[in-house]
Amino acid sequence: MEVHHHHSSAEHKKWHHYFWEFFMLFLAVTLGFLVENMREHFIEKKREKQYIHSLIADLKNDESTITAEILAQENRTAMMDSMITLLDNPSKIHGNEGLLYYWARISPRLATLTVNTRTYEQLKNSGNFRLISNIETSNKIMSYYENIPLLRQVEEIFFREFDQYKTFASRIFEPSVFISMETKDGAILRTDKNPALQTYDPALLKQLSVFAVYMNGSARGIMAYAKQLREKGKEIIGYLEKEYHLE
Repeated sequence: MEVHHHHSSAEHKKWHHYFWEFFMLFLAVTLGFLVENMREHFIEKKREKQYIHSLIADLKNDESTITAEILAQENRTAMMDSMITLLDNPSKIHGNEGLLYYWARISPRLATLTVNTRTYEQLKNSGNFRLISNIETSNKIMSYYENIPLLRQVEEIFFREFDQYKTFASRIFEPSVFISMETKDGAILRTDKNPALQTYDPALLKQLSVFAVYMNGSARGIMAYAKQLREKGKEIIGYLEKEYHLE
């Protein structure tokens, strides 16, 4: 009986031993899992903030670029307004040919608005939009970049109108004069003379004026979209700085 009792006590201790081994192993695995989870969460939050910093830098760069382009485009549309007025009064062209050559060459010079999509494309193409934990933040970011295609559509309309404009301009202006106005670095300078036009035909001048009117309307549409984009960008910068405590 004593031997049997001694054997039972050993088995009882052995059972406790296995229980504690299992418990300690379970605890170690659980703690390891929790630590790894915390580490991954920390890394992802850090990467999210890095992307936000980069996005804000892109948006601020856009704001500066858009502001400069709006100012340049306002000058060009003002010159095109003056050119249209002159074209619509053929009798006033004589003696103002140099001015007309300058306006005809400089006022349609629209460049596609540059928008920095570097960080946005990285987030989108790498699947890292999931790092942006707040759905409202994701929606605000996407809403900014989803406006760009609308701007591109109006730019396309402008460039199609410009093609028509150039067709009539080639029949009115002397190409050699346009070439003489261009500097080596691509800048356009006003001639100090009044070189003659190829033709003073009122019908052709009117056609050029019509497409200038179309282009000016499109240019104003581009400026309106650019201003909206700039304001939306400012709004998102303020939101992101507040949301991520970067103020």
